[in-house]
Amino acid sequence: VCECAPHFGGHILSKSLAAAGIHTTVINDSAAFAIMARVNKVLLPAHAVLANGGLIAPSGSNMVALAAKQNSVPVVSITGMFKLCPMYPHEGQDTLNDLVSPSSVVDYGEMSDPVMSKVEFINPVHDYIPPQLISLYVTNIGGFQPSYIYRLLDEYYHSDDWESFE
Repeated sequence: VCECAPHFGGHILSKSLAAAGIHTTVINDSAAFAIMARVNKVLLPAHAVLANGGLIAPSGSNMVALAAKQNSVPVVSITGMFKLCPMYPHEGQDTLNDLVSPSSVVDYGEMSDPVMSKVEFINPVHDYIPPQLISLYVTNIGGFQPSYIYRLLDEYYHSDDWESFE
């Protein structure tokens, strides 16, 4: 389990898994590529699943998905049908991201240092993961390949529901 800095959600997940009797190893986020050769599959949560099959996931997930592709490890996203979104990523991943305060990355007290005050800190909330890096979406109604997501949107949502996205 990656530790998911700076909020350390991986620590919470690993405690839950350990409490359920599942052997768990927590690694530093930057060690994902180094450990990927020993991994069977990557499980990623979804903030949203876009119409092209792309995934909006917690920051750092794109790095893990790229490492998985390099090592031929399947990437599976666990999501509910309510997270399907009719949007397409037209202008790249920067348009799909929110930036939050860098206070979880750097202490404001350090900013009084003249050198540190010249450093720009960016703290993104999410990553966009293109569909070619995702092997499978597991939803509450079954498993689907990214190329089938647009059909799910058509089957489960009426086109009038999409008007707010246009």
